[in-house]
Amino acid sequence: MTETLRLAEELIARPSVTPRDEGCQALIAARLERLGFVCETIESGPADFRVVNLWARLGTGQRPTLVFAGHTDVVPTGPVTAWASDPFVPSHRDGKLYGRGASDMKTSIAAMVVACEEFVAANPNPAIDIAFLLTSDEEGPALDGTVVVCNALQQRGERLDWCIVGEPTSVERTGDMIKNGRRGTLSGKLTVKGIQGHIAYPHLAKNPIHLAAPALAELAATVWDAGNHYFPPTSWQISNIHGGTGASNVIPGTVVIDFNFRFSTESTPEGLQQRVVELLQRHGLQSEADFDLQWTLGGRPFLTPPGTLVDAVRAAVRDEAGMETILSTTGGTSDGRFIAQVCPQVIELGPPNATIHKIDEHVAVADIEPLKNIYRRTLEQLAVQART
Repeated sequence: MTETLRLAEELIARPSVTPRDEGCQALIAARLERLGFVCETIESGPADFRVVNLWARLGTGQRPTLVFAGHTDVVPTGPVTAWASDPFVPSHRDGKLYGRGASDMKTSIAAMVVACEEFVAANPNPAIDIAFLLTSDEEGPALDGTVVVCNALQQRGERLDWCIVGEPTSVERTGDMIKNGRRGTLSGKLTVKGIQGHIAYPHLAKNPIHLAAPALAELAATVWDAGNHYFPPTSWQISNIHGGTGASNVIPGTVVIDFNFRFSTESTPEGLQQRVVELLQRHGLQSEADFDLQWTLGGRPFLTPPGTLVDAVRAAVRDEAGMETILSTTGGTSDGRFIAQVCPQVIELGPPNATIHKIDEHVAVADIEPLKNIYRRTLEQLAVQART
């Protein structure tokens, strides 16, 4: 058993369902402190949803800094009886490591820690600083996790140059795909107001569903932007529609439509909001008497074009796995959206993601050591560049 696999199993064995950490970060901090890291625990959130965050740095902040970022929390297991083995008892079958968090993302965290141990052992005075940013609130609301640490770092003026988030980004083999950006997410809750009444007397009522329908049709057909070289076009999708009393003879008084934009760097949340309001007004929904619209910005898009970090990771993948990695911005959001506000270069790199959040989540054991080696090789690449 390799040191990376051993640590991954130790982390999986801790049932750290959001927002619980169950001692994962303390275990990691103890190992990092032996390397000389200064570790700080930052707690946040109400008593019934207390979030634990770890900020650890090796160095004084005067040199270029690579941050390893991730989360120790995992999603709920679902029915335990549906698992072939206990989700919090690491198990091996057919060359795979099973357990909740095996892929998302305790294996990545273990690989980061061991990569740093190997790198520091071979480079006792590296030309770069190394840091860790870990949270127990990534799979949850993400209100008291990475964003809180990033805000604190920004207030202190701490230097961050590069960041690798350990999200599971690969498809078939570790390193075959990295995320060099993510789309933004903007949600809206639209309430269209009518007048409730008997369905046999429509002239005495006003049907909000009928009022909303033409606008919804145009919203669904609108081309918001064409995307660009890195991002697909911005998309708009309805997720829920709620209207009616449940009776078949009542015109409802309101209809509520939940929708979401996944938007590229070609659009801004402010611009999208303005276009939606203008469209509603064109369809006769003019004022607060006609509709209410509440917005939630889940995150702005971020992008790291090829440059120092992307090139270093590409070289590390090439040297370790003998292949060219694919750059991608697909998928959902990650904590990279917060880190990108304080760090100019952010990418995501982790093991294959085919089983994340599923019953019997697992990672191939053959993917674990290459991931650790890619992280270590990236450190080596960045250290060489910093010296020159």
